[in-house]
Amino acid sequence: MARIAGVDIPANKRGEIALTYIYGIGRSKASTILKEIGVDPSMKVKEWQDEQITAVREYIGNNVKTEGELRSEVQLNIKRLMDIGCYRGIRHRIGLPVRGQSTKNNARTRKGKKKTVANKKKATK
Repeated sequence: MARIAGVDIPANKRGEIALTYIYGIGRSKASTILKEIGVDPSMKVKEWQDEQITAVREYIGNNVKTEGELRSEVQLNIKRLMDIGCYRGIRHRIGLPVRGQSTKNNARTRKGKKKTVANKKKATK
């Protein structure tokens, strides 16, 4: 197991897949990183030499925004939207879908558990 950017990446997976365990690195960025350094993307992490691990660690540390730094930047962007009161910020504030999804039937992930509203009884004559 190698520790890169504060994350233990799995040793028994290919390098390209293992790097995606780091927040902020997806498949394309992982393959780009390995290509820049000259590490074979199909080689498993446990087969990497110490200098290869060090090279990956340094490249990610210097060139890629990951983990805590990226998470805080995303949170600051959301906070900025809420502070200026734009449509997206208001949707974030009240916990509804932000990107135009329908809320009549779905959107349970954002809205939370269903709240049943009791209906009024009809007046008897």
